[in-house]
Amino acid sequence: MPQMMPMEWMMLYITFLMTFLMFNIMNYFAQSPNKENKTKKNIPINKINWKW
Repeated sequence: MPQMMPMEWMMLYITFLMTFLMFNIMNYFAQSPNKENKTKKNIPINKINWKW
């Protein structure tokens, strides 16, 4: 669409940028901070001495 005026391109860019930012902000704040403490798991580490 090369016929579009530059202001229309700017408004299109701003619209997509605001949509992207709002989507990310909503996903960031949708998580509950209490879940992080409950989902801690100990990862078993097997120490093996390799003899080559």
